[in-house]
Amino acid sequence: MHLLPEEVIADLLVQSGRKLALAESCTGGLVGHRITNVPGSSAYYLGGVTAYSYEAKMRLIGVRPATLDLYGAVSSETVLEMAAGACKVFDADAGLAISGIAGPDGGTAQKPVGLVYFAFHSVGTRSAVSQVFEGNRIAVKEQAAEFALNWLAERLREG
Repeated sequence: MHLLPEEVIADLLVQSGRKLALAESCTGGLVGHRITNVPGSSAYYLGGVTAYSYEAKMRLIGVRPATLDLYGAVSSETVLEMAAGACKVFDADAGLAISGIAGPDGGTAQKPVGLVYFAFHSVGTRSAVSQVFEGNRIAVKEQAAEFALNWLAERLREG
């Protein structure tokens, strides 16, 4: 039987005793929705923040104004601060953050529609990656959530 990525995440978090927090922007809570679809998720999922605006990113999860001014909301620098902020706010062992451009507007030559950044934060570990997804706004959001869950499972497997 093939497990969904959120089920793999559940197993990994339960086995390790770690707690997870999320900071989502362009996915609008889709990752948290999928995490909480797994029965018993309250044992390892502490909560998430949908920090869509600059103000929410700064106020709710501690992204520095200078980071947003220098790099923008869609950047590795910002998602790394978002993931760390989610860990701090929820007192979590592991944090995942997502920020991107779902479209149809908002893209530039340097940051096209479909560009999404992901970050993972844990004690002694932090990493960020970006992907460009194709399709309409809903397709980008769904692909980003799927990628985020699979990427999170990989990070958790690594320790």
